Amino acid sequence: MRVHFKALESYSTGSTATQAAVANRVELIQMLFDGLIDSLSAARGHIEHNAIEQKSKSLARAGRIVVGLQAALDLDKGGELAANLNELYGYVLRRLLHVNAYNDLQTLKEIHGLITEVREAWRQVPALLPAGSPSLQH
Repeated sequence: MRVHFKALESYSTGSTATQAAVANRVELIQMLFDGLIDSLSAARGHIEHNAIEQKSKSLARAGRIVVGLQAALDLDKGGELAANLNELYGYVLRRLLHVNAYNDLQTLKEIHGLITEVREAWRQVPALLPAGSPSLQH
């Protein structure tokens, strides 16, 4: 459970005054991961259909999301977990460039798998928040 709270600290942009702020931050991160997965899936379809311009747009959107996630990391408070995520995001950005240049579906599949694992970990966070936290479900 401590790891999941460290995950929250990894994305800190300041002190968390209320549980609502924590819940909102978790929900935002989950939405970013969902958007990232959607962009990767769209890029795959565009590659398969030889829609190069749309592929590039989907990969650019994915890259912007990764840069946003990376920029939101608090490397001081997040410790080793934040440092590991920072490295992962740097790797993903490099691999996205490769996919865009070579239409490499295997590399895209690798990125999708990595990001899906991180997203699934974030889906467990709401269950770990203390009772009384606002619901993260719509």
